[in-house]
Amino acid sequence: QVQLVESGGGLVQTGGSLTLSCTASGRTFSRSDMGWFRQAPGKEREFVASISWSSRSTNIADSVKGRFTISRDNAKNTVYLQMNSLKPEDTAVYYCARGSTRVVPREYNYWGQGTQVTVSS
Repeated sequence: QVQLVESGGGLVQTGGSLTLSCTASGRTFSRSDMGWFRQAPGKEREFVASISWSSRSTNIADSVKGRFTISRDNAKNTVYLQMNSLKPEDTAVYYCARGSTRVVPREYNYWGQGTQVTVSS
């Protein structure tokens, strides 16, 4: 079992910024595609961004394109989600996941516990 631990969530005002981190256990991180998803109460889990193991390819959801950036540091077993110009509709629990760069949650084989992001209006 691979363990993923998210951190960096919190409460911010509209227009503010947060950086989320996801640290993976084990030594397979450098060859693992990684993604970020989010889920608001009563809604399905939504793709946010993904990054390939080499960082050559990234996918960004249209809803956050231009505001969010995904990156990774394989030496630290960590993937980041830099979130700028936050909006109330960004409020959700954010999850990192391992195993794919696709937008469908079932394509990923490991998930973190989630970190809450709340954007006040």
